[in-house]
Amino acid sequence: MTVGAEEEYLLVDPVTRELRPEAPKVVAEAAVELGDRVTTEITGYQVEVRTDPHSGLGRFAEQVRSMRAAVVRAAARHGLGVISSGTPVLPQPLPPPLTEGDRYARSAAEFGALDDEQSICACHLHIGIPDLETALQVSNHLRPRLPALIALAANSPFWQGRDTGYTSWRTLAWARWPAAGPPPYLTSRTHFEGLVSGLTATGGIMDRGGLYWDIRPSHHAPTIEIRVADAMATAQDTVLLAAVVRALVDTALTDIEAGRPAFRPDPEMLRAACWRAARDGLGGQAVDLRGHRLVPATTLVEELLADLRPALRRHGDLETAGAGWSVLRTAGGGADRQRAAHRDRGGPAGVVDYLMHAMTAPDAGS
Repeated sequence: MTVGAEEEYLLVDPVTRELRPEAPKVVAEAAVELGDRVTTEITGYQVEVRTDPHSGLGRFAEQVRSMRAAVVRAAARHGLGVISSGTPVLPQPLPPPLTEGDRYARSAAEFGALDDEQSICACHLHIGIPDLETALQVSNHLRPRLPALIALAANSPFWQGRDTGYTSWRTLAWARWPAAGPPPYLTSRTHFEGLVSGLTATGGIMDRGGLYWDIRPSHHAPTIEIRVADAMATAQDTVLLAAVVRALVDTALTDIEAGRPAFRPDPEMLRAACWRAARDGLGGQAVDLRGHRLVPATTLVEELLADLRPALRRHGDLETAGAGWSVLRTAGGGADRQRAAHRDRGGPAGVVDYLMHAMTAPDAGS
């Protein structure tokens, strides 16, 4: 079962720490090393990279680290720094400068001020799935796990220079879009295609690429795409997330083959659980969807990891996942580390400095 990732980064001035809309020139520079695995995104502040599909997590980790290093080198040649965060840290002019192109222009025309907050960055994981019908069943099984993934990956506490009170403000920003957040429970391919057609016909999405659910069948590759995570501060964070997501998909496939039905939480409770995870991250409380009660977020993640042990062991990822989780338990999640940098390094500028260092740091606690 293959795993691949798309990571989005932000370009900053290493002196002022403000965003810089220099993505086209940095992408052109980085493409010398990365080819078509590096590209622009919706705003001029963002660079996107994508890995190849990998069967082994070791090779995946090597490529994530090498891509990050290549983008950092390319940016440095233009006097720029690079950070991986779900949101910018310092204030930015609104609306942001959009990348040229018909699609982005159409998005701005149709969705207006929703595009004002699109200088936000995510980490998308792609897991190889043989067909659409299987991907839809897997999506149903993964839906209840979204709050745990949000808490695990939360790395966007700041927006417009202030602490939002959330660990993943990007999650809240995305939730405003017509087809975003937890996907619906999908009963069949016909149900899915009908929703896509209806959303397109009514202007909720421009096309299938505008389906911004946290889990979706990829529209350009034979994969299921898990889109719930913020851009991760370090490569080690991304590798941990990839191990967990692949194990989730593997476990879902095992359950499907055995005829075990997906747990189907109330949509309202699932939405509330995702909100709570975005607010509290790993350091607070999380919603137990089966018991309709609050539990420590770390308990929710540890229960998830315990459930995934057989799948993690099958892929040889058990030790990697355990080491990554141990670091997060000690150093905190991405949002915790950003807030610690704010406290210990003199405010927002210190957060940007930490994130620039974390891009190529050996572990999450660096």
